[in-house]
Amino acid sequence: MMELEIELKKASDSLKLWDATSISLTAGCDLFMRYVTRTSALEYEDFNSAKSRLIERAEKFGEISCKARRIIAMLSQDFIFDGCTIMVHGFSRVVLEVLKTAAQSKKLFRVFCTEGRPDRTGLRLSNELAKLDVPVKLLIDSAVAYTMDDVDMVFVGADGVVESGGIINMMGTYQMALVAHSMNKPVYVAAESYKFARLYPLDQKDMAPALRPIDFGVPIPSKVEVETSARDYTPPQYLTLLFTDLGVLTPSVVSDELIQLYL
Repeated sequence: MMELEIELKKASDSLKLWDATSISLTAGCDLFMRYVTRTSALEYEDFNSAKSRLIERAEKFGEISCKARRIIAMLSQDFIFDGCTIMVHGFSRVVLEVLKTAAQSKKLFRVFCTEGRPDRTGLRLSNELAKLDVPVKLLIDSAVAYTMDDVDMVFVGADGVVESGGIINMMGTYQMALVAHSMNKPVYVAAESYKFARLYPLDQKDMAPALRPIDFGVPIPSKVEVETSARDYTPPQYLTLLFTDLGVLTPSVVSDELIQLYL
């Protein structure tokens, strides 16, 4: 069994190297390892039985992960009401599932979708919402404060949910949460539990940077320094609730859930 754990660890490390900056990938691999190998019964079973148990637990983990977005989408529906305006940032598959479920439930709402620089993923989300006949307005990222007064709530995804209850997500999430908080607008996070990471950043620079190229459309002089970090950290005090497959959580209880996940 020790040899099998070593091989699983090698496979996990190889996946992490594919994108060393991805918090969700690292956290997902770590949780998979814990979930699959944490049963003590493996030490007392014959090889075939232990193999079957490992496969069963691995498939169960995959099943839980696949169902996560659907569970989150259903939990969030009570918070989306007819006539509301929702602001989203960039593209998030789980946020799209939340909005798609609301649209399929015949709820009437509109969405303000930011462009999502540097990779402009908000264009993708706005296209997906248009296909669902959801009224959507595309905003440049710097128009967040300008339009926040017309917004009822903010929905964002997360690359990682950290021990403090804060989130690490695409650049601009922090400033959106700051503006929303200052104007008493709720900020909801939709994130799968496999994105819960054993990290505790203290500030914006206290994490490995995720660098992305930025196209300004014009040549940039070599003497001009360009900020290429593609994500930021939003502290928990600016978040209202987290919708997860573990339930609807306040930021303050995330550390308790992390302990349970990694036991």
